[in-house]
Order: sequence, then structure tokens, then C-alpha cells
Amino acid sequence: MKVFRFFYWWLCVLLFNFCSFTKAEAQYRLYDTIPHQPKKLTKLVLYSSGIYTAGLIGLNEVWYKENPRQSFQFFNDASEWKQIDKIGHFYSTFHISARAANAINQTGIPAKKSAWLGAATGFVALSAIEILDGYSAAYGASASDLLANASGSLAYIGQHALWNEIRIIPKFSFHRTHLAKLRPNTLGDNLPSEILKDYNGQTYWLSFDMDKFIKFPKWLNLAIGYGGQNMLYANDAANTEAGLKHYRQYYLAVDFDLSSIRTKSKVIKSLLTVVSAIRLPAPALEYNKNSWRFHPFYF
Repeated sequence: MKVFRFFYWWLCVLLFNFCSFTKAEAQYRLYDTIPHQPKKLTKLVLYSSGIYTAGLIGLNEVWYKENPRQSFQFFNDASEWKQIDKIGHFYSTFHISARAANAINQTGIPAKKSAWLGAATGFVALSAIEILDGYSAAYGASASDLLANASGSLAYIGQHALWNEIRIIPKFSFHRTHLAKLRPNTLGDNLPSEILKDYNGQTYWLSFDMDKFIKFPKWLNLAIGYGGQNMLYANDAANTEAGLKHYRQYYLAVDFDLSSIRTKSKVIKSLLTVVSAIRLPAPALEYNKNSWRFHPFYF
């Protein structure tokens, strides 16, 4: 299921990314000076609605159609995988909101309205999956997933309301672990599937654009991160029973601000958009189980 959620997320990101930015540093910035372009807005609505609907239909045909249907029900998975999957929902919704708001703003819609419309789009785009889950007997909708989705949208619109710009950016990084080989069906049996399934190798970050707060090198950010380790199973009880000393991990690290790179190339701008959602390898300080560890090169 995680594989289809991943491709669905990238569909949403790429969908709104075709309305590219006027500047590389405009990745998370909205403007009130762009002329109103009704035809461009109409195309955006038609194209995005069509592709989005096709994506949902395809997801239903590929994954949900084979499972029995049920009346809409919720499933409580809030305690699973040390909530790393919930942070993934927060991360995904934030970036879809940002891409949608930027695309809307490029049609001439004012910045404030674009931010609100983008945040609403991000929430609806990700939460639609929960509706499909809710009617599937194999799953059930997750209230905690919906809450995480709402938090991602609120984190985006909240920064615009407070600063009229984005200063704190959610990011993702991944490294391979030995645990995937122990449960390949659950944690992945190759690199692409492990990136999606192995929560032990996933780290989520909040990257602070420090030069917007204090005097600081424009290209350098500080980031705080969160991850987990020794999780073969979704819940702590099962991991404990298997003899695994599972634990949470917290990080303090440096990060790079790719928005400081200026370019006129739309290809490079689009590439920077994708890479800006990833924390590149750099030194990091880890805290876990009352101990500290320094990583000279952590991803």
C-alpha cells in the first residue's frame, strides 16, 4: 500500500509543479504582483482535476478493487511505527500544499488566497486516500492520518500567516538498514521498496532557514530530525516480544538551503524543487536512549 501512496504523492507534486516558479528562490514564496490570467487558471483547474481524478481511479482499480467493501469505518493505527508514518503524512501534505499554492499564485491569484487554497488542496488530495481506506475491509480510515494531513496543511498556511513566507521546511532522508532483510515483505526487498517501507532508515526533518531569523550564511540551515530504530513490527509489544530494543532517535544537524541557487533554467528549477524536500548528507548529532552519537556524514 505504501508504494501506491508514494506514487500518488508524487503525482500530486508533479501535477502542480508544471506551473513553475518565476525565480529559483520563489519555491515557497507567493506574490501579489503577478497579473491575473483567467485562461491559465482555467487550464490549471481542468488539467489538475482531470489528472487527479484519473490518479484516484487508477489507485482504486489497482489496489482497492480486489478487496471486499464495507460500510465506512475507522482503524486506530496511531501507536504504530513510533508515529514515523504520521510524520510522513505531515511532510507529504505540506509539500503538496506548497506546490498547489505556487501553481495557483502563478495564475494571478493573490498570495494570501493562494496560500489558503493550496493548503486546502493539500489536505483534500491526501485525505481522499483515507476515504478509500475507510470503505475497504482490508484497512479502514485512520483518524491520526487525517490529523497528520491537517497538521501539514496548517504548518504551511501558518507560516504564511505569521511571516508571509516559508522559513521552516519539512525534509526527508533515508539510509539502508540490516532489518529489511529480516522482514523483506514488510520492510522492502530492494532499495526503492526499502525507502518506502523501512521506517528504521527514514528520518524526517524540520529545516530552519536561519538567515530569515538571525544573521547567518544564506546557504546554510539548521535542522532537527526524528526517526526510530529496531522496528520489525508495527507495534512496540511485538518488537519487545521479538527481543528487539526499539527506540526513538532525535537529531540536530546542519542543512543546505538550495533556494540560494539562482538559475533561469526551468529544468533546474524543477529539480531544485524536488531536491529541496530532501535533506542532503551532512554532519548530525544524534540523541537516543540517554546517549549521544556524532555522525560526520548522516543521511
